[in-house]
Amino acid sequence: MTTKRILVIDDEDDIREVAQLCLETVGGWEVMTAACGSDGLAQAETQQPDAILLDVMMPGMDGPTTFHKLQTNTATQNIPVVFLTAKVQAAEQRRFAELGAKAVLTKPFDPLTLAIQVAKALGWSSV
Repeated sequence: MTTKRILVIDDEDDIREVAQLCLETVGGWEVMTAACGSDGLAQAETQQPDAILLDVMMPGMDGPTTFHKLQTNTATQNIPVVFLTAKVQAAEQRRFAELGAKAVLTKPFDPLTLAIQVAKALGWSSV
């Protein structure tokens, strides 16, 4: 079985580092990171990850805009996306789900269960 590859796009250094550490340690996955939407788009196109964890609130290009650009690019449109957000209102979560995201995970997340939540959202076998 090949190792899953995940791209984490988040403007917060701490979030990227914690997510990367958890997904590599608990999930056993290869993790790439990007600090902004434009870097994330470029990496998604060249690296072709198995999934993307995408922060909703970022300066410059926010998560929903980045997601839209991923969806309109034939090279990246089939990569599943899981939104990460501090916005926990049901209406916000519904809106992100309606955009076509596989799931919406709230921040702060539990580092020990992040890989399990991601695997469940994407229908991957348990970690």
